[in-house]
Amino acid sequence: MSDTLSTVNGAPLSPGGEDGVRRRDFIHVAAVSAAGIGGAAVVYPLVTQMAPSADVLAASTTEVDVSSIEAGQTIKATFRKQPLFIKRLTEAEIAAANDVDVGSLRDPESLDDRTQEGHRDLLVTMGICTHLGCVPLGAAEGENKGEYGGYFCPCHGSHYDTAGRIRKGPAPSNLVVPEYAFTSDSVIQVG
Repeated sequence: MSDTLSTVNGAPLSPGGEDGVRRRDFIHVAAVSAAGIGGAAVVYPLVTQMAPSADVLAASTTEVDVSSIEAGQTIKATFRKQPLFIKRLTEAEIAAANDVDVGSLRDPESLDDRTQEGHRDLLVTMGICTHLGCVPLGAAEGENKGEYGGYFCPCHGSHYDTAGRIRKGPAPSNLVVPEYAFTSDSVIQVG
């Protein structure tokens, strides 16, 4: 009978002892699997509740038809509940923006850096002053455009040029150019 007994780590096993090892392995695998499924059941709701809701996803992009904007005109739109300025620059405004020494600016960006290839006459910026978040004037006809013909923030006196670059006042940087793309020749999608 000693011939039919096997040993594991020097301890004898009873006949059919390998079945015991197999049962133990099965119980171990089953326990780990159950723990994994339980962990996933706990983590999944936590992760999915952090996903944006449908109304937030709907507000994450804005489409604007820019075909009706005339040279020198600015329209206001809303992007993520904030004002968005879209301006079609005149040839004189483009020339004035390009004549500025970019190295002399507080936040050095050329007009080409702030517009898209093929649409250099269309400037898209957030309508929020980079100082304390006021809405600058200059988008509507007859509003104060500041000393540089762009935008003027009435809260603390920041002056922006025709390219939306800070030129004077406490604002630390240029008006923000959001991510946008042309979905057609006449429509842009912001966001």
